[in-house]
Amino acid sequence: MTCRYLTFEDRKSIEALYAANTSLVEIASKLGVHLATIYREMTRGSTGELDNNGRSGYSADIAQKTVQDSIKRRGHRKPVAAQ
Repeated sequence: MTCRYLTFEDRKSIEALYAANTSLVEIASKLGVHLATIYREMTRGSTGELDNNGRSGYSADIAQKTVQDSIKRRGHRKPVAAQ
């Protein structure tokens, strides 16, 4: 496993694997990320509805928009002066 940000391609892979009823553990293994990363991503891309498998829905588009909005909100932080 490596520390890295998920790309939109990763998110589309998650969406496809999740729709195919693949377990979150298997998805994490296939992408080479920690299981906690997948759990956070599922929250980030939640559609608020149940999918065909009775699980909470996931959308790569929603997740990507959430990430982009978060990056925009960060802005430039002013450095704290040492005292």
